[in-house]
Parts: sequence; C-alpha cells; structure tokens
Amino acid sequence: MQAGRFIRQLRESDISAAIRAAEQKTSGEIRVLISRRKPKNAVEAARKAFVKLGMTRTRLRNAVLIYVAPRARQLAVIGDKAVHERCGEQFWQEVAEQMATQFKASKFTDGIVGAIQKVGELLALHFPRMPDDKNELPNSVAKE
Repeated sequence: MQAGRFIRQLRESDISAAIRAAEQKTSGEIRVLISRRKPKNAVEAARKAFVKLGMTRTRLRNAVLIYVAPRARQLAVIGDKAVHERCGEQFWQEVAEQMATQFKASKFTDGIVGAIQKVGELLALHFPRMPDDKNELPNSVAKE
C-alpha cells in the first residue's frame, strides 16, 4: 500500500488522543512514525528513526516507538533501554502481531490505537506517572 493512501485512511486525531490518554498514567513516552520508505528491515529502520526523533533523550529512557512502513508492509515496535529491560523481545512481537492482524482487516487506526493502549499499560505498570512529569515528546503522528 502506498504511504500516502495509508496516511489518508488514518484518524490521526484518534491516535494522538490515545497517546495522550496512555501518557496520563505513565512517565513514559510513546511516538508513532509512518514511513514512506521501503526498508529491508523494519526493526533496524525503527532503531534509526528512534534516534533521529530524539527518543533516546528522555529523562528515564522509557520511550516507545511504533513504526509503520506501509509500502514495505512492515511494522515494528521498539522501546528504549529501560523499557526493553522490563518487557523483553516477546512483548514487542506480541504488540506487532496484534497490529498486523488489525491491518490485514484494513483497520489501520484501530491497530495503532490498540498498540498504544497495550504499550501504555506496560509503561504505567513499570513507569507510573510522577508529579513532576513533563511531556518530553510530541503526541502527533510523525511522518518521514
């Protein structure tokens, strides 16, 4: 699927609202990136984007990126060091598989929102919101 068509089908306001809702319960940060590129490996592309988006600079190293490359029909979910240490690779795979199932049914926004909710639950469990918490990253959908 072409990235432009994919993006037009997204309800970006629903995605941003889901990020805001998830981040109300955690000090963690969540970003969504839709890539127009066609990477050979979505996880590697997500890691590069993670750095480029400044996600390694969060105070507690507890950011998560949901990366979608519609042209390549690939996606990845990755977390910074502190998050990954608490959940491991299997969690990322489960979230990605749930998204892929929704995508196959052309429920793109629902797939992303579901992933945000699942990631938000994990972040809230391990990184509860702190009184002095600041929103360190934008809640909007990033595009490249």
